[in-house]
Amino acid sequence: MQREEFEKLVMKALEKLPEVFKKNLKNVEVVIEKVPDQEGKINVSRRRLVLGLYQGVPLVKRNQYYGMVMPDKISIFQKNIESICSTNEEIVRTITYTVQHELAHHFGISDDRLKELGIY
Repeated sequence: MQREEFEKLVMKALEKLPEVFKKNLKNVEVVIEKVPDQEGKINVSRRRLVLGLYQGVPLVKRNQYYGMVMPDKISIFQKNIESICSTNEEIVRTITYTVQHELAHHFGISDDRLKELGIY
């Protein structure tokens, strides 16, 4: 899939978020990257295929001293998503899931809590 088409799908996933989430996104940017950085910037197990990554300070951990900082970053890894999907419909579903998952981290929801909630 061309990068421009993939970017449009990510934008659609963001547009479909409930208004309560969209209006509470604070100082966060979503970027498309081909694959995670293999130079050690992203420290994850090699046995896992990383589809997205949240880097930043979750909203629930920000206090009165939070300010004048670079935006949080949500990376969506195009090649990894494409590698596990066999149809465009699967790509759309996986992008949507990955964007929502990483935004949950922006709001302070951990992987353990997502599992408790039955999200995955």
